[in-house]
Amino acid sequence: MSENVVPAQQPAQTAPDTGTGAAANIGVVGLAVMGSNLARNLASREGNTVAVYNRSHERTDQLLAAHPEAGFVAAYDYAGFAAALQKPRTAIIMVQAGRATDAVIDALAAVFEPGDIIVDGGNALFTDTIRRERAIRATGINFVGAGISGGEEGALTGPSIMPGGSDESWVTLGPILRSIAAVAEGEPCVTHVGHDGAGHFVKMIHNGIEYADMQLIAEAYDLIRHGTGAGPAQIAEIFAEWNRGELESYLIEITAEVLRQVDARTGAPLVDVILDEAGSKGTGVWTVQNALGLGVPVSGIAEAVFARSLSSHPEQRQVAGDLPGPAQTLTVPDEAAFIEDVRLALYASKIVAYSQGFDAIRAGAMEYGWRIDLGAIAKIWRGGCIIRAQFLNRISDAYAAEPDMPVLLTAPYFVEAFTRAQSAWRRVVAAAAGSGIPAPAFSSSLSYYDGLRAERLPAALVQGQRDFFGAHTYRRRDMAGAFHTLWSGDRSEIEADGTH
Repeated sequence: MSENVVPAQQPAQTAPDTGTGAAANIGVVGLAVMGSNLARNLASREGNTVAVYNRSHERTDQLLAAHPEAGFVAAYDYAGFAAALQKPRTAIIMVQAGRATDAVIDALAAVFEPGDIIVDGGNALFTDTIRRERAIRATGINFVGAGISGGEEGALTGPSIMPGGSDESWVTLGPILRSIAAVAEGEPCVTHVGHDGAGHFVKMIHNGIEYADMQLIAEAYDLIRHGTGAGPAQIAEIFAEWNRGELESYLIEITAEVLRQVDARTGAPLVDVILDEAGSKGTGVWTVQNALGLGVPVSGIAEAVFARSLSSHPEQRQVAGDLPGPAQTLTVPDEAAFIEDVRLALYASKIVAYSQGFDAIRAGAMEYGWRIDLGAIAKIWRGGCIIRAQFLNRISDAYAAEPDMPVLLTAPYFVEAFTRAQSAWRRVVAAAAGSGIPAPAFSSSLSYYDGLRAERLPAALVQGQRDFFGAHTYRRRDMAGAFHTLWSGDRSEIEADGTH
């Protein structure tokens, strides 16, 4: 989907002098790979002149020497950095989340003035952003938490950007971010998400969906390999073919490339040489934790996080290898039909993951008082970001038709997709379970789908159990109010206020 990303082509232009000697309209603090690439992207866009600062002066000098065409304005302390910026001063921080971010914010706040703008472009926890915004607001300085997705390449050529912050800050920041964002179907992949921590919240959910998407793709690969005996290079061609249809996405595209790669040292497929242990940097875990707090089931994302956790404990898997179960071999009578079943199961499960993610965004917006346009979020994820995919247009269309739609899965386009996919989805999950091949994201997505469809869930029994051991009360289908049963001895039912 690289055609959706507009590359940096325009040379940097010198900004007008405001009379203070300041030359730059935007600054970047933190010049590791992401920060350097973002600074180069900014400098390449007409109208931008970029001031740069890094704690290590050597890194600043290396960037200037490597890219003299960028016309960077170098600063070697925070006072010099502030002096290089036009008012309202605008600086993007690209440093490690946590204490390092707090330290840079404090240093900038000491040299900035009311009306200036500090932007945190890292992967900060949104509650930290809320805290920081509240503290900085008291000084009159604007603080913006901005999610930036697309990795190193996106930072350089055009990321998807999810800024929060005040309306005032967006007036200055909006044109700058639009100048560097990826472009999908003629629209820049950036929007003012909402106030204080809204941008980093949406970026967190984006990353949670990314976890689920990657796990689902990995399960699809594993099932095809078990079911057909095809090697990684052959399966790469299957994914390349899928990428020409409704599954078209960045992650499907790069999966084909990963599976084609041969290890230079051994000559074996690289995927067979890589250790099967995947870690987590936190955003997937944050998504699950916060969704639980909001009462939103994100089972596909959760299973993806848990799958990484399980993979990271080889000592447990080693001692559990002799546990009874099927031999994890899968025999299919028709390989082509099985591959198509897996494709449909993958598509259906991906829809569930995205739907759960958007449910979490809606719940977060209600909890924290943000006005988030879900259709606009789908649009800015169409280019630049890791989860960019063809069907995000369908999500945007669905919310445009019904902004308050309670369940994305019920949009007509997705109902039709489930009509086509559900039989295949069930066959794949059953085949995996029968053969002892783990497919937790496929399975949990299907269970969630069936839970939504169910006329009555066994939660009634759970409520009865809770009332039995803890007098937690329950509600009835035929009467209003809360009720408690005297489970031992006299089994009569009383209302929560004590009346019979």
